[in-house]
Amino acid sequence: MSDFRQVSTSFWASPQIGLADVAEAEARGFTLIVNNRPEGEADDQVPGAAIEAAARAAGVDYLAIPVSHAGFSEGQVEAMAEALAHTAGPVLAYCRAGTRSTLLWSLAQAKAGRVPDEIAADAARAGYDVAPIRPLLEMLAAGDQS
Repeated sequence: MSDFRQVSTSFWASPQIGLADVAEAEARGFTLIVNNRPEGEADDQVPGAAIEAAARAAGVDYLAIPVSHAGFSEGQVEAMAEALAHTAGPVLAYCRAGTRSTLLWSLAQAKAGRVPDEIAADAARAGYDVAPIRPLLEMLAAGDQS
């Protein structure tokens, strides 16, 4: 059974998904699946290539933006912002627990100028806490890209 958590009207986060979850994502109208999990992070994770093949076979776009526990890079934030800006329908992003996916979405939202309190409230409703990146959210939302 899937654990897709609605973060915003167009973005959902999930712990690691499997092939059956791809079919459910397609049935629920997701147009893009974003994999934020590095390959080989755990022995039991479904390989990204298998998720990608299933997604593409179901007519769902797929994008890998792996995020390790080392943190987020400007390139990762840019890639997520681009993906969100150029996707016509709802997005499902996943990692081990959904936290990195939600945090990366949060950074992309702040970069777009969204108010950090609103971002934090959306994440909290889905069961995620943006406190670890709150200073970065504030900086990005203020337009300080240094």
